[in-house]
Amino acid sequence: MRWAQLAFVADDPGNYDQAFWLDYFRRVHADAACLSAGGVVAFYPTEIPLHYRSPWLGNRDTFGDLMAGCRKMQMNIVARTDSHACHQDVYDAHPDWIMVDASGNRRRHPSDPSLWLTCALGPYNFDFMTSVHEEIMQKYRPDGIFTNRWAGSGMCYCEHCVKNFHDFSGLSLPRTRDPQDPARKQYIQWRQKQLFDLWRLWNEKIRAIHPDASYIANAGGGALSDLDMKTIGELAPTLFADRQSRNGLMPPWTNGKNGKEYRATLGQKAIAGLFSVGFEDSHRWKDSVLNGDEIRMWVADGMAQGLRPWFTKFNAKPIDRRWLPVVEEIYQWQYANEAYLRNIRPLARVGLVYSQQSAWYYGGEEAHEKIEDPGLGYYQALIEGRVPFEMVHDRLLDEEHLAQYKTLILPNIAALSDEQCRQLQAFVERGGGVVATYETSLYDEWGVRRKDFGLAGLFGASWTGKVQQKMLNSYLMLEKDPATNGYHPLLRGLEDATRIINAVNQVDVTAAGESVAPPLRIVPTYPDLPMEYVFVPAGGSRDPGVFVRQAGRGRVVYFPGDIDRTFWEVLDTDHGTLLRNAVEWVTNEAAPLTVEGRGMLDVAVWEQKDSMTVHLVNLTNPMMMKGPVREILPISGQKVSFRTPQARRVKRVHLLVAGKEIAYRRENDRISLEVPSIDLNEVIAVDFA
Repeated sequence: MRWAQLAFVADDPGNYDQAFWLDYFRRVHADAACLSAGGVVAFYPTEIPLHYRSPWLGNRDTFGDLMAGCRKMQMNIVARTDSHACHQDVYDAHPDWIMVDASGNRRRHPSDPSLWLTCALGPYNFDFMTSVHEEIMQKYRPDGIFTNRWAGSGMCYCEHCVKNFHDFSGLSLPRTRDPQDPARKQYIQWRQKQLFDLWRLWNEKIRAIHPDASYIANAGGGALSDLDMKTIGELAPTLFADRQSRNGLMPPWTNGKNGKEYRATLGQKAIAGLFSVGFEDSHRWKDSVLNGDEIRMWVADGMAQGLRPWFTKFNAKPIDRRWLPVVEEIYQWQYANEAYLRNIRPLARVGLVYSQQSAWYYGGEEAHEKIEDPGLGYYQALIEGRVPFEMVHDRLLDEEHLAQYKTLILPNIAALSDEQCRQLQAFVERGGGVVATYETSLYDEWGVRRKDFGLAGLFGASWTGKVQQKMLNSYLMLEKDPATNGYHPLLRGLEDATRIINAVNQVDVTAAGESVAPPLRIVPTYPDLPMEYVFVPAGGSRDPGVFVRQAGRGRVVYFPGDIDRTFWEVLDTDHGTLLRNAVEWVTNEAAPLTVEGRGMLDVAVWEQKDSMTVHLVNLTNPMMMKGPVREILPISGQKVSFRTPQARRVKRVHLLVAGKEIAYRRENDRISLEVPSIDLNEVIAVDFA
């Protein structure tokens, strides 16, 4: 439940205080640790030629001694290795193990030019690092081995990669990142095969020595992850989400998002959330320490979304110790409330789909803008709407994996196979709701554009063959329903707007099949300069700006514009309102959780063996969309209502952070209460008899 990681640096042996760390692990109730063992530097007396020992090691066993101390406290131990770099003697003995750039030059390490970057896909990993892992397992029998930067440092053109790729594909290594280039498409598949073969090899060798141990790769993530999360979910007995802290435009809910992305394919396997106590910025201040409140907020959001905390400390000689009491406070609270954090399942009914195949074969070099940004925009809209939701992997759209969901959101999930389209149609036929945007299903799973949407029948819309991009000064006109002379529920909260800004990009579509009169119509682009001509010309087209329809037992909303990506870019509240209303309308059932009050909250609802919990994480902060957090700003009372699992008798309702019971009302299967105030977070716990 609580992880510690001590990442040694080469001069730690003999210069760090082992007793201090063992005492700290004890105080924070750490029940597992990841400790640096070998790879680029060995922290134990290795007998493998070319396995570089720390010059400070002498006759010590820094890894083994600390592991023995942890074992006395009944801690699980995972040995950390790093395979991305090597020393000059390795280069001299095996120059073919070194990474080669597109110009044929072997690559020195960009941070430390005395080191060389290794090829991840050749003998260095498959042979040399395999022997390192076997030696560690034979000497120490840890519970697993975790490898940092095992997948390489970019594309390699060494002799092994050239030959192995040609044997796989019959082609030369690509010189382009265009995903529609035949060689590039084959390379994406070949590289994954090589790395998954390596994963399986290491796991097989480890388990041959210690059957209860496993190999655990530092791998995974969301749509932009370059290894298939579905396969990772099948291979990994557990996984560590390595999203250590914020930088740039990265709100604190990013940590929880990472947990949801992992859970989409790992199910309820344990997932630890790595967090750094220092800045993880591009400037790489590895000995830095973050503001304590920033650490608290980052970890609180991760725990709310099911991550088990894992602190990472580089350099065992702590220079700035301000983080130590912060982590101790977090871990002691987590330890005291552990039973309420051993989650069985989330109770969310909404799933936000992410698509790696869309990123690989449709997005290419523009994958962040085309794939990630629409997902981030919809994620932010759901946060603002206080909607509990999970992430869904697009290769797990079968009935079993979708059973918990009433609604699926497809934020420009452009590349979908015919089978995936059939699965989504079946989901709606069973009574599910779908919200989709922009080019969703306009491409097959390989990124090849179709003549029409694969989901045209579901959308009630067909593509005309035109895509408009980077539109200026375009709008959406609100339209009343001619039958009722009232506005569609999609427009709730916008009734007095008349019109709102349009998305920046859109596909041109025509109606296909039955749908209600469009609640929004597009006001096409018109001049924004000179000011004398900023008016709508007469007679312009008024194409539908959204398609809203009942489809069998389910409901569908399709936006032809990239309104979710545009929301992420400009954060216009009207777009956020539309996106939230769309989810509410297609879901068409009472929400499992509603929270009313001021401020920005990330919410989650979980069931445990004998309880359920509602997490409320206060993200309210003037800098919430960027890294810095200066202080936690408390928010006032929140009215909370949530549904309890059927046939469970409530014994007690209490607040885990405030540490007290709370008055509540229960009507049928629903509990209502008011949380007086929230500082960083609050967790409502319901004990069942």
